[in-house]
Amino acid sequence: MSITILGIESSCDDTSAAIIKDGVLLSNVIANQDIHKAYGGVVPELASRAHQQNIIPVVDQAIKLANVSKKDVSAIAFTRGPGLLGSLLVGTSFSKAFSLAMDIPLVEINHLQAHILVHFIKEIDKEKKTPEFPFLCLLVSGGHTQIVVVKNYLEMEIIGQTIDDAAGEAFDKCAKVIGLPYPGGPFIDKNAKQGNKNAFIFNKPRIKNLDYSFSGLKTSFLYSVRDSLKKNPDFIKENMMDLSASIQHTIIEILMNKLELAVKQTGINQIAVAGGVSANSGLRDALINKTHDLGWQTFIPEFKFTTDNAAMIAITGYYKYLNKEFAGQDITPLARFPF
Repeated sequence: MSITILGIESSCDDTSAAIIKDGVLLSNVIANQDIHKAYGGVVPELASRAHQQNIIPVVDQAIKLANVSKKDVSAIAFTRGPGLLGSLLVGTSFSKAFSLAMDIPLVEINHLQAHILVHFIKEIDKEKKTPEFPFLCLLVSGGHTQIVVVKNYLEMEIIGQTIDDAAGEAFDKCAKVIGLPYPGGPFIDKNAKQGNKNAFIFNKPRIKNLDYSFSGLKTSFLYSVRDSLKKNPDFIKENMMDLSASIQHTIIEILMNKLELAVKQTGINQIAVAGGVSANSGLRDALINKTHDLGWQTFIPEFKFTTDNAAMIAITGYYKYLNKEFAGQDITPLARFPF
């Protein structure tokens, strides 16, 4: 008997619904919220209101594109956390109501775990190489930076994580310092391709073990730009490309140094990357280079699976459904939700 999972993602500012049947993606619909660009960051209240407007049309479109009926859905999987509580409430409430109305199981999903499992999404008429267990995953996004040992589909262990800011936040905050729009990461990446990565040197953190820190780097970047502007008011304009290339190179070097140490400590050389920052071309190139230099087997997701999407929620829901891990109607969302 076929297993059809409806996935719901509403952790931040993207409303998404997806249908996965027997592990194969049939549809993945995302409604973005451009309104936040004017504020330089996500406004939680605006995000939750937009989710309320978007969620029913998005689900309806996902079901139609998948060419299935609501009655075909075996279970509904939703993001319980981590994320913005107001946004999570919308997805959770809809999912509980759909579960009751259709008399199907409810499956709670950890957003971070789902990012990692994008590597197991199958698509029609597409061959895809997947990692073998155990493997290491560098999970990098605007809110999280972690090195995770993935033992199986549902068992994961964090062996390194940021003690303050995430890599994605460092990209966005440094971009803001030099006047780039929000979200700044993609603009840094675009500019970096035309700049000299060795033009500027910024302070790197000295953190023990496999943990990360990016707060000091942000401060170093801010002070460096501020001091240079005192000498030359046109400093940013004249050095935009080099500044972008240098900060991107520094962030990636910090990420890769810890990842390389994790490989040495664990002996695992199958390496995956996931999360929004995994779309960064510099990070993707760095991983590919390690494949050639150190013999790593690397797994890099397609761009469409790097940002928040319901396909990753649905595939995680599929494996939890197989394991009969269901939630009750008394479940509530969690702004902080560790593995």
